[in-house]
Amino acid sequence: MKPLIAVIEDSPDNRLLIQAFLEDQYEVAEYENGVDALAQMPSQPPALVLLDISLPVMDGVEVLSNMRKDDQLAQIPVVALTAHAMSGDREKYLSLGFNEYISKPIWDEQILFDVIEKLLQ
Repeated sequence: MKPLIAVIEDSPDNRLLIQAFLEDQYEVAEYENGVDALAQMPSQPPALVLLDISLPVMDGVEVLSNMRKDDQLAQIPVVALTAHAMSGDREKYLSLGFNEYISKPIWDEQILFDVIEKLLQ
């Protein structure tokens, strides 16, 4: 059985791209916002979460904070995805509790696969 990856991303184009990259090797659950993801993930916890930082209603940092407080979700590796890639952002997001960081747009799917494989080991 393929590991389940949750993609929490408000952009339909980005969700479609990530789905296309991952669908051969992983099951993918897509959420357009953190509220829906937090409501639905406990019933089918993913092996890993790809989490956009700039989300409506609840941003990615808040989603991560809520996940870390939930016994069913607390240990799941979470990768920050952000288009606002500035110097120091990687360190900032890792210090906030993300397991890894990838800047968008994702041009090279191998970067995505390398991060996922590292975190799922």
